Formats: sequence, structure tokens, C-alpha cells
Amino acid sequence: MSAGLELYSESASIDPHDDKAVRRMIFKLAGPSLTEMLLMNMTQMVMMILVGHLGAIAVAAVGLTSQPYLLLTVLFAALNTGTTVIVARSTGAGKMGDANLAAGQSLLLGTVLSVLIVALGVTFAESMLHLMGASAEVVQYGLPYAKLMFFSIGFSSISSALSAILRGAGDTRTPMKINVMSGCVNVILGFVLIYSHLDFPQMGITGAAIATLVVQTGSMICFIAVMFSGRFAVRIGWSDISRLDKAMISRMLKIGIPSSLEQLIMRLGIMTFVKICAGLGTVAVAASQIVTSIIGISFMPGAAFAIAASTLVGQTLGVSKPDLAERYVWQVRKYGMFVAGFMGALFILLAPLILMLYTNDETIIREGAWALRIVGFIQVSQISQFVLGGALRGAGDTRYPLYSTFIGVWGIRVVLSYLFVYVFHWGMIGLWSAVACDQFLRSNLIYFRFKRGAWKHLKI
Repeated sequence: MSAGLELYSESASIDPHDDKAVRRMIFKLAGPSLTEMLLMNMTQMVMMILVGHLGAIAVAAVGLTSQPYLLLTVLFAALNTGTTVIVARSTGAGKMGDANLAAGQSLLLGTVLSVLIVALGVTFAESMLHLMGASAEVVQYGLPYAKLMFFSIGFSSISSALSAILRGAGDTRTPMKINVMSGCVNVILGFVLIYSHLDFPQMGITGAAIATLVVQTGSMICFIAVMFSGRFAVRIGWSDISRLDKAMISRMLKIGIPSSLEQLIMRLGIMTFVKICAGLGTVAVAASQIVTSIIGISFMPGAAFAIAASTLVGQTLGVSKPDLAERYVWQVRKYGMFVAGFMGALFILLAPLILMLYTNDETIIREGAWALRIVGFIQVSQISQFVLGGALRGAGDTRYPLYSTFIGVWGIRVVLSYLFVYVFHWGMIGLWSAVACDQFLRSNLIYFRFKRGAWKHLKI
């Protein structure tokens, strides 16, 4: 029996009142994901530190590219979320044929979608940088980087989809091994190409993009090999990808489209937020990008615990144990909030010292410290939203997170950031205060939705 199926059998048989057993299962599932994401984020932080010492223009180019990059990946959210929920439920019910078919159909459609997205991104890379408010100097410097990053979407999106499928089946160790190895190679190769080592020319941020492209291609090959090997929780065969299964695709999209729309709303809102930030100048964009990179490390525990909550909810509902599912989620949230509180305190107390790792520019450090302290105060709310939102998605309730994201990002973050920056002239403090208000509201909206318990009775 594969590792994922063993975990499923154990998780489904646990007494919801046995706190030790519940805690043990949570960390069995979340532990590898947490380790993976923390190490992956550390590698991303190191890459940003390498870029940060190239100057404000380099950091701004990376930051302004990242938003349209993430926007282009939104279209994969419908496939990924729908497939993961079906895989988790099917694994829980012992219907591995359905799980395998969902994975195969996701790979088939994802490959076609990747080709279209890559063509769109590479063709309109310059236009997207201008749209983000990049100066002529930033566009000229960052365009090769942007094109390479948009090209890499074709590989990273397939890897992300297959990784999510394995996690949905309870196998968090295999994605951890592949992604951690990839992250380490990315840092080493990035260092060589960015700063000219081993007889390579100095490539700056273009070297960072080349390193990312090479590593993501390798990761994709590894994940495809895993899925076709037949030795893991979910197995893809020729019959799963040789034709379009309309019934399965319909199930996947019914669940996944709200998540895709949620991500679209989120990404467009954040792009607007970054564009407002660009109005404060290149230094402000650079400071915000560095702060975003730093707080990314706090997203990782949230994402890891959200994966655990989503998978455990999907699998336990698959065997009609909603009380056990709820017990898992409250425990996951408790552990996540403890971690978030610790990280928030570090951000508040050590903000300037953390920023000094990235840059020697005193203006960037001063502006970024205000932002980092503000987000330090919302870490607990943020991780609560991550975990409970992941639980709702695992149950198939993907519509409510969509509504809460629309209200929070557009009704709060975008509106308040515009008012605070352009009307009240509060600069970076106003900009990131709007982020705090958004996170606090969404956390409460998701909490009350989960507390109502309607998710226990959804059919997929």
C-alpha cells in the first residue's frame, strides 16, 4: 500500500475525541508539506536576496513581473482545485479509478492550457510590464527576465497540478522531496548565473529566470515520471489521458471554477494594489517586493496547514465522518495560529534587521520596516483564513471563499489603499494598512462560514 493510502486508512479510523491521535495524524500529513514549503520559501528568499543586491531597478522588475505571472497561472486553479477535491474524496471512498482518471484528465487539459498561456505571456510581456506602471528603465532591464518567467509557466503549472494531486491522496512526502531538491538546485544555479561564476557571464535577473526555467523543467519531468510509475498513491495510465472524459471534466470544473474566479479576483486586485504602489516610486515598489518576499515565509505554514485541512476534510467526508473532519480542522487551526503568532512577533521586533539581509539601501529599509511591522500584527488572522478556507475547499465549498475574496480584496484592500495613498497621503503605512484590513475581514468571514457547518453536507 502506498504512503498516501496508508495515511488515509489511519486518518479515517481515528476517534475524534482522541486528541493525541488527531494531533499525530495532522503532523504526519502537514509535517512534510510544512518542511517542504519552509525550505522552498527559504530558497526563494535567498534568490530575492541575490537579486536585492543588484539594486532597486532589478527588484522592481522582478516585483512587477511577478503579478502578471501569477495572474496567468489563475486559469489552472479550476483544474487544480477540482481535481484535488475529487482525488481526496475518491481516495476516502476507496474509488481509486476515479482518482486516477481525474489526475489524467487534469494533466491532459493542463498541458493544452499551458501552451496557450505561455504563448500569451511571451507575446504580451512588454505590454504587461507597462500596464503594471513600470518605468522605461525597468521595462528595458526586466523584459528578458519577464519573457523567460512567462515561458516557465508551462512547466511550473503542470508540476503544481501533479503535486496537488499527490497531496490530495495523502502523499505529502513525494512532492516534498522533489520540490526541496529543485529549490536547492535553483539557488545554486541562480547564484552562478546571476553573479558570473564557473566561467558563465554575469546575467543579473535574466540569470535568475534561466535558473528557474531549467529547474521547473526538471521538476515537471520528475512529477510526470512519478505519476506514470504506478508506485504511488495516484497512478496515471494511457486510458486516463487518451480521451476527454466529459463527465469527469464537468465535475472538476463545477468545483474548481469558483476557485479559479477567486484567484482571478485576487490577482487582479493585487495587481491594482501594486500599480497604486508604483505611484509611490521605484523605491516603494522595491520595498514592497522585499516585504512580500519576507512575509512569504509566513504564507508557507498557512499553506501547509491548509493542505492538511483540505485533504483530511476531503478524505473523512468521503467516508461520512463530518465530526472527525471538524475536529481535525480546529486542531490544525490551533497549531497554525501558534506558529503565526511567533512569526508575527519576529516581524514586529526585528523588521529592520530582516530587511538588511536584502539590501543596504536605507530608504528601502525604512519604508519596508513599516510595512513588515504592520503585517506582523495580522499573521494570526491570516493563517486562520488559510486553514479554514482550505477546509471549505476540501469539502467542495469553493463559492464562499470566492465571495469573501471579492469583498476583502476589492472592497477593502484596493479601495482603502487608494484612499490612504492618494487622498490621505499616508504612503507605505497607508498601503499596507489596507492589506491588514483586508486580511482581518476575510479571516472573520471565513470563520463564520466554517462555524455554520453547511460544508458537512455538500455533495460533489
